[in-house]
Amino acid sequence: MRLFIAPVFISLAALIAVWWWGGLSALFLAAALAVLEVTLSFDNAVVNAKVLAEMTPVWQRRFLTWGILLSVFGTRLVLPIFIVSIVAWVSPYMITVLALYNPEEYSRLLLSADAAIKAFGGAFLLMVSLKYFFNVGKRIHWFAPIERHLVKWGRVEAIEIALALIGLLGISYISDHSVQTILQAGIIGIVLFTFTEGIAHGLGVEAKGVARSGAMLFAYLNILDSAFSLDGVIGAFALTTSLPIIVVGLGIGAYFVRSLTVYLVRAKTLQSLVYLEHGAHWAIFGLALTMFAGLVVHVPEIVIATIGLGFIVLAYFSSRRALRTPEIIDSLS
Repeated sequence: MRLFIAPVFISLAALIAVWWWGGLSALFLAAALAVLEVTLSFDNAVVNAKVLAEMTPVWQRRFLTWGILLSVFGTRLVLPIFIVSIVAWVSPYMITVLALYNPEEYSRLLLSADAAIKAFGGAFLLMVSLKYFFNVGKRIHWFAPIERHLVKWGRVEAIEIALALIGLLGISYISDHSVQTILQAGIIGIVLFTFTEGIAHGLGVEAKGVARSGAMLFAYLNILDSAFSLDGVIGAFALTTSLPIIVVGLGIGAYFVRSLTVYLVRAKTLQSLVYLEHGAHWAIFGLALTMFAGLVVHVPEIVIATIGLGFIVLAYFSSRRALRTPEIIDSLS
C-alpha cells in the first residue's frame, strides 16, 4: 500500500491549496471531479495493468512519474486546447489565452468539439475492446456463450476495423452533427489504435529489445489514457469552467488511477482475479457505445460511470467465486 502514500499526501496538499485559493465551493468541486475521474477510469486501470506488466520496473516507474505529468498537463490541459484549436481553426496560443482569461468562452468552444472527441474516443475504445474479444488466442471466457463465438469470428482478418467503420458510418447518418467531423475523427481513432498497438506489440518487441518496446508501450498507455479521459474533460466543464479546479480534480483522480494500475501489476491481481480483465473490456465496450450514443442523445455521466463500475464489480465477484471453485476455470481453459 506504499504506492498510495504519495498520492494521498499530494492530493491533500492540492486540495488544501484549492481551498485556500477558492474556498469551500472550489474544494467540493475539485473533490467531486477527483471521485468522478477515479470512477470513470477504473476500467482503464485494469486494462493498463495488463500492458504495464509487460514493461520493466524502470518503465513502470516512468509511467508513474513522467506519465502522470503527461496525463495531468498533456491529456487534461494541453490536448483539449489543441483539439479546440483544430475545430475552431484558431491558433493554440489564442485558445490558451481564452482558457486562462475567458474560461466561459473556452468551455463553449470545447463543447463545440464534443462530436469530434466522442467520435475519436468511441472509435479508439471500440477497437481496444473488439481486439480483445476477437483474439483467437483467448482461452478463458467470462460470458462464455458470447465470447466463444467472438473468438471464432476473430479468424476473419481485420474484423474489428470493419465493425468500427460500420459503426462510425451508421452513427454519422443518424447524428445531427457533421458527417465529415464524425468520420474524420473516428477514422483517426481507428488508425491511431492500429498504429500504436501494432508497433507496441509487434515491431517494438522484435526490434531493439526491452528499451524500445518499453518506450512504445509507454506511448500506447498514454494514448489509451487520452481516449479514456477526453470525455471526462468535457464532463468536468459541465461542473465548472475554472481550469485550476479542473486540473487539480482530474489530476488527483489520474494519479490514483495510475497508482492503482501499478498496484494491480505488483500484486498480480489479474492472475488471481481471472475475470477482472474481461470485465474491464466489457466496460470499455460499454463506454465506446455510450460515446457513440452521445452523438445522438445526451448520456449522463452517472450512466457512463454505472456501466463501467457495474462490469468491474460483477467481474470481481465472478472471479472470487471462481477461486472457490477452480473447476470453473478448468472448464473454460
